[in-house]
Amino acid sequence: MDVTALSRIQFALTAGFHYLYPPLSIGLSLVIVIMEGIYLKTKDPRFKKITIFWTRIFALSFALGVATGLVQLFAFGNNWARYSRFVGDVFGSALAAEGVFAFFLEAGFIGLMLFGWNKVRPGIHYLATICVAFGAHFSATWIVAANSWMQTPAGYKIEEVMGEARATLTDFWGMIFNPTFLDRLTHVLIGCWLTGAFMVISISAYYFLKKRHTDFAKVSLKVGLTIASVMVILQLVSADSSARKVAEYQPAKLAAMEGVYRTESHAAMNLIGWADSKTRTVKALQVPGLLSFLVYRNTETPVTGLDQFPEDDWPMVNAVFQTYHLMIYMWVGMFIAAVLGLILWKRKTFETGKWIHRYLVLSVFFPFVANEAGWFTAEMGRQPWIVYNVLRTADGTSLSIDRGQVIGSLIMFSFIYICLFSLFIFLLNRKIQHGPEETKEDIGYRDPYKLGAT
Repeated sequence: MDVTALSRIQFALTAGFHYLYPPLSIGLSLVIVIMEGIYLKTKDPRFKKITIFWTRIFALSFALGVATGLVQLFAFGNNWARYSRFVGDVFGSALAAEGVFAFFLEAGFIGLMLFGWNKVRPGIHYLATICVAFGAHFSATWIVAANSWMQTPAGYKIEEVMGEARATLTDFWGMIFNPTFLDRLTHVLIGCWLTGAFMVISISAYYFLKKRHTDFAKVSLKVGLTIASVMVILQLVSADSSARKVAEYQPAKLAAMEGVYRTESHAAMNLIGWADSKTRTVKALQVPGLLSFLVYRNTETPVTGLDQFPEDDWPMVNAVFQTYHLMIYMWVGMFIAAVLGLILWKRKTFETGKWIHRYLVLSVFFPFVANEAGWFTAEMGRQPWIVYNVLRTADGTSLSIDRGQVIGSLIMFSFIYICLFSLFIFLLNRKIQHGPEETKEDIGYRDPYKLGAT
């Protein structure tokens, strides 16, 4: 492999591992805001205990997200120096805004959120919780804007600076609100909310299986199912809108997602299969005409195939095809989990139905896999462009590094991330096994409501 391929693998490893944690943090922040809001409304101490428990899980994912996210910044300068020089004026503005306006907001209030329960009034603490949640969402907004610009660049022009072509920012808001930004942001945030909701569902179902903390589990499961049931439907709507934008602005990516090698009307939707670029055929279980209908709302409009693009501009077709369909399968798994959970809720039999609880425990994997598969689909589908139709990936790598250096750092990161992931699982399991019992934080706690505080 050359330096470009190895650098892509390394970035996929570091970014893919990092992307396990921000969606969980963002999703749990919504759950925590809801739980603490109920506590403020009802003054029921049970909800304080529930909120503290989920805050601990949030803190763990937040810490891992920050630690792994810093690596990405160094990668831009180390492995992708030519890319950084080319897009620095554009890409850097979004990343700087994320750091100044979003991350500092999270960092400024997270200490108060975690340790301020007995030190400030409930209303002030709730404000800190909201600020942390807003900061997490705002951070995602800037990151998605930067990545969306790479998919559908806007608000820039190419200029020669010191003998090199550079992308220069001409319209900041045009860059932010590029053609796919809002669709991609909606899709990402709903994915985050589903991640948080299914973490809550999974842990709550585990407690039902073990017949522990069932009162806690019942409340948490209801909140998780409410969020999941709404978001799993909204994600379907968001996916439809996002796919139509891909068809409009990145037709080669859509062709790879469904293995459309030839432009044709009545294009079929593939349910499961294999795309073979050598024979330019797809062996799959298909629904004829469904792809044309979903993209153009009629079956006769042709879907642009890969035959309309030079083969050098094709992405890795089967890889994109498989990750895209894996994302769909995970959505189906989440939909089934939401339906099964609602059946338990309607029957008011949360304590029964062991096979359903087992499925709900395992359902936590669905949003994580869907997030990763969606990200791989988006990024591999953009190839061979690092900035779509503007800069090729091979032209963005650094010239000062060699294969040995990248391989060495790839091995190092693999080892470190295995250790970090093992630590995360150990600590997560420890918190789950401990459960929402009283801790030193709760001993001697004087409820401000009983003291007349507001």
